[in-house]
Amino acid sequence: METYQIAAIVVAGVLGLDALIHAYWMTGRTWPARDVRTLSQVVLNADVPFTVPVLAPLVLILLGGAGAVLAQAGLVDAWLPSWLPGWVPTLGALAVAAGTLLRGGAGIVWAFGIGARRDSTFYRLNLIAYTPMCLLLCGASALVLVGG
Repeated sequence: METYQIAAIVVAGVLGLDALIHAYWMTGRTWPARDVRTLSQVVLNADVPFTVPVLAPLVLILLGGAGAVLAQAGLVDAWLPSWLPGWVPTLGALAVAAGTLLRGGAGIVWAFGIGARRDSTFYRLNLIAYTPMCLLLCGASALVLVGG
C-alpha cells in the first residue's frame, strides 16, 4: 500500500467518523453537551440549530468527501460507476483539501483570539483538536492528490 493510500484512508476515516457524529446529533441527542445551544457553542462558536435540514447536507458532504478521497487514491475503483468521469474524484479530493485548509486557517485566526473568547471551551478545542486536525487532513488530502 502506498503512502497516499494510507493518507486517503485516514482522511476518509476522520470524515466518516465526523459524519456519524453529525448523524447522531440529527436524532436530537446533544452528547457531549447538555443542550443544543451549548453543543453549538462548543462545536461552532455560534448559535446554530442542530436540525435535520442543517445536519443532513453536512453528513452527505462529509461522506461524499470521504468517498472522493478514497476514489482519488484508487481504493474504491470497483464501486465506482463506469459513467463517472475521472475528474470527479479529483475535484472532490481538491474540495476536501481546500475546505480543511479554509477551516484550519479560520482556526488559526481564532487561536489569536479574533472572533473567539479565550475562556471558552470552543477556543481550547479549536487549539488542541479542530485546527490541528483540519491542517492534518488538508496535508493528507494534498498527498492523495499528488500521489493518486
